[in-house]
Formats: sequence, C-alpha cells, structure tokens
Amino acid sequence: MSTDSLLDADAVAIAAAVRARNVTARAVAEATLARIASRNAALNAFTDVTAARALDAAARVDRILAAGGDPGALAGVPYAVKNLFDISGLPTRAGSRIGRDNPPAARDATAIRRLDSAGAVLVGALNMGEYAYDFTGENAHDQPSRNPHDPARMSGGSSGGSGAAVAGRLVPLALGTDTNGSIRVPAAFCGVFGLKPTYGRLSRAGAMLFAASLDHIGPLARSVRDLAAAYDAMLGRDGEDPAQAEIESVPVSDRIANASGLRLAVASGHFRENAAPGVLEAVDRAALALGVTREVVLPEASRARAAAFLITTIEGGNLHLERLRARAMDYDPATRDRFLAGALLPAGWYLAAQRFRAWYRRAVLALFETVDVILAPATPLPAPPIGTQTMTLGGATVPLRPNIGLYTQPLSLIGLPVVCVPGGLSPEGLPVGVQVIAAPWQEEKALAVAAALEREGVARCPEAWA
Repeated sequence: MSTDSLLDADAVAIAAAVRARNVTARAVAEATLARIASRNAALNAFTDVTAARALDAAARVDRILAAGGDPGALAGVPYAVKNLFDISGLPTRAGSRIGRDNPPAARDATAIRRLDSAGAVLVGALNMGEYAYDFTGENAHDQPSRNPHDPARMSGGSSGGSGAAVAGRLVPLALGTDTNGSIRVPAAFCGVFGLKPTYGRLSRAGAMLFAASLDHIGPLARSVRDLAAAYDAMLGRDGEDPAQAEIESVPVSDRIANASGLRLAVASGHFRENAAPGVLEAVDRAALALGVTREVVLPEASRARAAAFLITTIEGGNLHLERLRARAMDYDPATRDRFLAGALLPAGWYLAAQRFRAWYRRAVLALFETVDVILAPATPLPAPPIGTQTMTLGGATVPLRPNIGLYTQPLSLIGLPVVCVPGGLSPEGLPVGVQVIAAPWQEEKALAVAAALEREGVARCPEAWA
C-alpha cells in the first residue's frame, strides 16, 4: 500500500503500519501535508497548517521506533483540532476576528498534549463557527467550511472544519467541541463518526469555552475504533479543568467488541417528529439491524431544548460581555446579537432553566434504569445549501440555524455520552446521522453499539467527492 493510499485508512491502521515500520511517520506526515495542500482550498477546513511542528513530531516517533521504544498507540497518526484549542505558538482564534489579535498560546491544550504523548502528529487547526455559537459551519471571517459530499452544502457546526477534514480524508482524526451538538451535527452532515463523551469526562483545559456548564470536547473519525483510541489517549484527571468529575476513567478500546446483553430502545415522541425524509429511515435501519423493537420517551424533551437555549445564551453572553463592550463591531453581527440578547436576559429565567435541568436529569436517569442505549436521529435534515436561512418544521417555516439542534440539545443539557454514527444516505444522496445515547459515564456502551452497527454495515462513512 502506498503512503498516500494509507491516508484513506483509519487512524488505528495508520498507527499499526508505522509501529510495524512498514512506513515512516515522516512519510505519513509529508503525504498528509501534501494532501492538505491539494484539497483544502475546495473544503476550507484548515485555518492553520503546522507543517514544521508536524515533521518534527513525526521524526520523534521514528527515532523512538528506531531505538526499540514505544511512541504510543497513535504513533504517526496525523490529526487536527478545532481552532479554539490552544496550540503553542499560534493565537487561539475560536473562529473570530478578535482572536487573531491574541498573543500566541504559550502551551498546548491538555487534549493536544495527551494525543501527542500517544504518538499522534498535529498538522493544524480547523475552521469553525465564530466562538462555537453555530450549527452550520459558516464563518463570516474565514468563510464557510464545505461539505465533502457537496461543497455547496454546509459542513455543520460549530466543528465544521473538523467534520470536513475527516470526511474529505485530509486527516483520519480531528478534535471538536460540543455544547449543543457541535460534534454530532458535523458528523451527521459529513457522514463520519463523532463522540461527545459525558460532561466532565475529558479535560477542556486550554480550549476556549462557550457555555461552561454545557461544553464538551471529543473526537471525529472514520471508524468507531478510532473514536475509542482517541478517547483513551485523552483520558485522565486534570486539575486545570474544574468541571472534570471524580469518576474513574477506564480505557474502552478493548471493551467495545461485544454489545450483546445491552438493553436497546428507540427514542420516540420528540425524536420522531419534524424529520425530513430519510432521517427516521436511518434510525429504523439501525434498529432493524440490532433487533430493537422497544420505544421510549425522554420526558419533556422539547422543554429540555428550551432550557438548553436559555442556559447557552446566558452563559455565553456573560462570558463575552467585556469583549462585546470593547469590540462589538468585530463580531459577526448574527453572533454578536445572540450574545447581547443572552447578556440581557433576566437571572430568573436562568435559575428556572437550571431547576428544570435538575428535574430532567433525574427523570432521564430513571429511564436508564430500564434501558442501556437509546437510538435517535442526529439532525432533522441532511446538510442544507450554504446560505440557507429557513427550514420547514412541523409545517411551519422557521429559522434554520437554531433548529438544526432539534435532536441534539435535549441530550446536551444533562451531558449524556453520545456517539453519532453515519446512518446512510437521504433520498438526495446526502449523509444522515444516528445518535447512540447512553447513561452518564457509560461511553463504552454507546461505543459498543456503534461498533455493532459498523460491523453490520449500517454505520459506515460514505465515499465523498474528495
């Protein structure tokens, strides 16, 4: 297999080839940089390419192997990160104009340091929605990242560059963040796998926050085993992220081969309403492949979504208040107005949303006493054309941007672990995604079911134009 064709394999296969010394990490890095140079103009996935750093890191992997050492489970695997992660020597943009004026980061985010310690090779930073307040992948400052299945369509947001880079095979692995669906929406629109771990599981230190009580980090990849490998590499307590819970972190890569015995169900109610053709069919195909016949209702899911909206916009507006006072005109007007609205909302609304959140968490956890994993659609529609402003929902025309998160937000509100898997194609030939949802701290169950769907051929990454 040529080095270039190896880049079409998943991360675990690349690491195996490097560790076996069938190919050098430097050759993989050089081929990746060449591929980015040739393909990124069409996708606009990367905002920064860290070529010198990548070649140095690859050379280190090769030296360790030559000396008989172990460079780590992800030896030589190229990866990239959403540009809200601190990368030593680069300003942390967070998709903004203001961020370009930041001094270069003094050190890498925790997640980057841990992936590097596992032998992975950072090749750059990825486009995103401004300050992560986005479901579309459109950016007023860096222009939109584009969907590899149709460059005229959205990549999804806010981790749009991450979804586009993985689906377009520029890198096998990328990091994103997820507040209300910003890993799962790009994964669904671009036809790749994405993992939003339990809130508090992985360290967010060195990643710019959006809404602190909702923000997660996680990987996007072209296989479930790659999600598991990246997740394992990033596990561990980090005193720099106070949101991390005191829960034992157990690696999952060797624990997801068997989903037998798990109690499975399909989400009904809110999650069976307002979907475009092809979306629910993807969920039904997954259920059929796994023999799932049970349906469950997540209570008050619509209200959970409303609570997520309130908490997000109020926490985000508060976080950005000083920047808004100083440089309001340097924001995308759409982002600025949402943050300003959040800053002006009454505290009583926030407290009411938090009280509902506590009730909703108890109600959903009670549901998980009788079921282990729940299947649900990821988005109400496949990727729309870039620039689309409205969508049809329940027979009414509504704004597109906030309603893309119809099915992701009720899960984000209480930090459930979710794997988004590519569930096939819509009637117009575009990817649609399926959420595989587990109880808190049960990532391995969601990953095991996702892996079972992958083995059945139901969950697989469709070929993109690139």
